[in-house]
Amino acid sequence: MTADLLSAPYVLEYTYTRSTGPVIGRFLTGLRDGAIVGVRTAGGKVIVPPTEYDPETGAALGEFVDVGDAGVVTSWGWIAEPRRYQPLGRPFAWALIRLDGADTAMLHAVDAGSETAMRTGMRVVVRWAEERKGSIRDIECFEPEGAA
Repeated sequence: MTADLLSAPYVLEYTYTRSTGPVIGRFLTGLRDGAIVGVRTAGGKVIVPPTEYDPETGAALGEFVDVGDAGVVTSWGWIAEPRRYQPLGRPFAWALIRLDGADTAMLHAVDAGSETAMRTGMRVVVRWAEERKGSIRDIECFEPEGAA
């Protein structure tokens, strides 16, 4: 019966590239250079990763601020069995991390070694990729502060 089935391969693609623009471009250039950059709102909050517009007022943003490469885990979830394209090939946590000097948290991987080592409020620090290219993957992951 399967010999009677018709099939046609179909590939869904988006064959275009998008420029990063001045705000995300500055953030990615900072990562390439080993620095993390946020943006300050008119109300004084620092957003990381930076956005082009203030999420509260809609005003354009452009005052860039360097923030620390360490911070605090505000929330997390454990990945016991990483999938193929995830950042680490061993169990890790996805975590929201509020970096020193930032008022918002960014999502990234934490290589804590075990689920029991993870906790909300723990301090983590960036583990930079050996080769950086201007991508979010320039941050290989975060690790507990003092683990190195």
